[in-house]
Amino acid sequence: MILCKNNKIRSLKLNIFTKYYFSVVLNDMSTLYNLLMIKVMVLLSILKIFNLKIRKFINERKNVFQVLQKEISKSEKYIWIHVASLGEYEQGLPVFKEIKSLYKNHKIVLSFFSSSGYNARKNNPISDLTVYIPIDTYKNANRFLDIIKPDIALFVKYEFWPNFLLSLKKRNIPTYLIAGLFRENHWIFKFYGFWMRKILKSFSHLFVQNNNSMKVLSKFNFNNCSIMGDSRYDRVMTLLDQNNEVSFVNEFKNSRTCIVAGSTWKEDDDLILKFINSHLFNDTCWIIAPHQINLKYIEKIQQKVKSNSILLSELNSENFQNIDIIFVDSVGLLTKLYAYADISYVGGGMGNTGLHNTLEPAVFKIPVVIGKTFEKFPEVSDLINLNGIISIRNYDSFKTKINELIQSNDKRDEMGEINYNYIKSNQGATKKVITYLNEKK
Repeated sequence: MILCKNNKIRSLKLNIFTKYYFSVVLNDMSTLYNLLMIKVMVLLSILKIFNLKIRKFINERKNVFQVLQKEISKSEKYIWIHVASLGEYEQGLPVFKEIKSLYKNHKIVLSFFSSSGYNARKNNPISDLTVYIPIDTYKNANRFLDIIKPDIALFVKYEFWPNFLLSLKKRNIPTYLIAGLFRENHWIFKFYGFWMRKILKSFSHLFVQNNNSMKVLSKFNFNNCSIMGDSRYDRVMTLLDQNNEVSFVNEFKNSRTCIVAGSTWKEDDDLILKFINSHLFNDTCWIIAPHQINLKYIEKIQQKVKSNSILLSELNSENFQNIDIIFVDSVGLLTKLYAYADISYVGGGMGNTGLHNTLEPAVFKIPVVIGKTFEKFPEVSDLINLNGIISIRNYDSFKTKINELIQSNDKRDEMGEINYNYIKSNQGATKKVITYLNEKK
């Protein structure tokens, strides 16, 4: 009896010590993180003198609070949605639209981290105000939330900003992660990621994309999560209903087989240009859309091709004839251009930059060719196994597969049907999220 009491006392002491130890460590980690962020801001303020990109990064965020104070009304209710960039915005868009309908008496503040996402969607049909997210310091996070006072906050996929999340939790603001994707080998789930796992506990609910993500979170005692699927499937299906006309592209294509290479990087462009210069097909045309719209770079690769080419911005009724290649020099048109494709190539997989969205071309019932790196994208692995997507490792495999697709209508049709049916069967993520939020309303 005495032994049993002693064991209980020791166990109680251990629990108290463990909680105290981790609270101290977590506080220390928060302090270290905030000191680091202050140092980062100081460093950026120095480096901006010498670096144009850093100067642009600082200047873009300089007036965020002035804009908020001017535009935010104390008499209005707000929902805050944060995305990293354009890809996350597009992924969450079906959910955002339904939230706008569900919370008709609220206004929406949308924030971006990246300048490319902000510039592409600063004018959008969802938000009443679009801004950059301030750098994640304790002071910035609290000032941001003090002004907006959101009733709900939503983050998409990978956006875990400690100060913002902790401040939201402290204020008891319901905070949701949409389309979360977790892998067991991610650093958050290593022994040294315990602090970030604690930050993740700030979310009221985590909507994850797949069963594997759910298993990983459950292993680390996350009980506030559910599988929603991937709202990108809902999003890309809507591309079929939008107006996909781009001036004079149909005339440019005519009856030729059109290959659209989207979001390409240098490693992708090297393969494509080599192929074009050694395979001059009279019945084939190309549309190449580099990921970064850099006119100097586009002019450089344009000079490397032997075939007649033109910038999309220069295409008109008088010059579309005898052109074999269009180089896209404007943003926001890629999904429309995929509608003209018979074959698509999606960039980012030949280097280390990260594969871009393969579902956008796939929904148009066309085959998709990608580079060698795709492991982080479960839908790509699925479609490779189903023979809807082809992964190439080098120029020789690129040449072989593109030639096969150019020469076989049946092969293209078969792969296109596989891709479309896969997307269609995976719809429904948006409905799951909105059903949950409606119950919590």
